[in-house]
Amino acid sequence: MKRSQIALVVTIIVLLLIYFFVAPVNSFVNESVGAMKAVNLEETIEYIRSYGSIAAVVSFFLMVLQSILSPIPAFLITLSNAAIFGWAWGALLSWSSAMAGAALCFYIARILGRDVVSKITSETALKSLDGFFEKYGKHTILVCRLLPFMSFDIVSYAAGLTSMKFWPFFIATGIGQLPATLVYSYIGQNFGGGGKQLFVGLLSLFAITIVIYIVKSVYNDRNKEKAMD
Repeated sequence: MKRSQIALVVTIIVLLLIYFFVAPVNSFVNESVGAMKAVNLEETIEYIRSYGSIAAVVSFFLMVLQSILSPIPAFLITLSNAAIFGWAWGALLSWSSAMAGAALCFYIARILGRDVVSKITSETALKSLDGFFEKYGKHTILVCRLLPFMSFDIVSYAAGLTSMKFWPFFIATGIGQLPATLVYSYIGQNFGGGGKQLFVGLLSLFAITIVIYIVKSVYNDRNKEKAMD
């Protein structure tokens, strides 16, 4: 076993011991997961806001936590951040914490391998992404970061299992995640009134735009390959 693997395994064991034997930590993590699994924007806002001066730290932790726990939606935290901290600061907090979570997932997969990742997520989900990474490479990262209800963490795990280097992955993730973060943050700050209709409209337009971009990129790449044959 490599040193990096040993270090990560030891870290995970220590964190698990803290979770199981330190009551306040156990309670906090359980409450956090419960608050996000409810998928209720108002409840999530109130939960984060209840921590007062350390609300931003708690939000950062929640975003990283949801990166590891696949089923929890990241956009819920992004909307909440904007409602609590305002559009600009909320977007910065959401983007930076999501990037930290993506990097963590990437390295967990890179160090511990597919068997561990398939237990955290699912082998079916990983297989569904294998073909995309083989064919489209960086385009897979951009598609998944920009489409609204795609599980970002599964993509990060899957990327860590490929030969992709960290920095291309990280840069593609940052670029792909930024537009959606800005849109969600704007909507989160203005969610009352017509904000919900704006959310649906922008989401639809955004998804269509990205699909067109990706189809065009893939089409151009295939034409280049044919021209080289």
